[in-house]
Amino acid sequence: MRETSNPVFRSLPKQRGGYAQFGGGVAGAATQSVHQADPYAPYVDQRAGVSRPLTIDDVVTKTGITLAVLSAVAVVSYFMVEANQALAGMFSMVGAFGGLAVVMIATFARKQDSPALVLTYAALEGLFLGAISFVLANFTVSNTSAGAMIGQAIMGTLGVFIGMLVVYKTGAIRVTPKFTRMMVAGMFGVLALMLGNLVLGMFGVNHGAGLGLRSGGTLAIIFSLVCIGLAAFSFLIDFDAADQMIRAGAPEKAAWGIALGLTVTLVWLYIEILRLLSYLQND
Repeated sequence: MRETSNPVFRSLPKQRGGYAQFGGGVAGAATQSVHQADPYAPYVDQRAGVSRPLTIDDVVTKTGITLAVLSAVAVVSYFMVEANQALAGMFSMVGAFGGLAVVMIATFARKQDSPALVLTYAALEGLFLGAISFVLANFTVSNTSAGAMIGQAIMGTLGVFIGMLVVYKTGAIRVTPKFTRMMVAGMFGVLALMLGNLVLGMFGVNHGAGLGLRSGGTLAIIFSLVCIGLAAFSFLIDFDAADQMIRAGAPEKAAWGIALGLTVTLVWLYIEILRLLSYLQND
């Protein structure tokens, strides 16, 4: 399977034997030694001798559950912050850093297919999204309603997701190793700029604005557009990675890892679209 720019997908176990085993899944006639060497062996149904292979329905179902939990917590978080604005900072910090910690644990411990970890991440990100949505929609703009801006961000996120899915399915843009390397390089560049902007801002450079990547000016708008573009095109690599796992006969439990990876990208895309809207609609 090609390496993906999404670290969640990149550390998912690969099917032993590559694509020569397409359509066969984990063969029931395989020897015990093969099962022990196979990274998917723990998921094999010992009674039947085979594991149920991953399907697109599994991916849709697990992703839907993950997003449902995230959305429900986000709504609760938003209205709690609306009732007590002092909670905004705490919810944002706990949700953002807690979600990052869960992703790191899932990635490096190779536990992306753990429903508990994936749903914990969804709950933490919901806490963060509800709080940050309230802040961006109510404190940074003055000429539009919060509900309208958040609705636009949600519709924009769904539109980009569906659009990139169509692009992938039609083959309009092919996912190649060169394309993936370019995406990885772009993401590392964006991450470096974000960290540099944060550090400079903490030291009071440019009145706390750092490089100006989040100040709401022209540079901030350009930076958000670049981030939105990277998030959008990273969906192609994520779709390709998920598609190859399905074709390679990964076990159905791997759908949780795919759901986690897609949710990470969706959250990033939503935040960048919401930021961009706040810049454009700010007086």
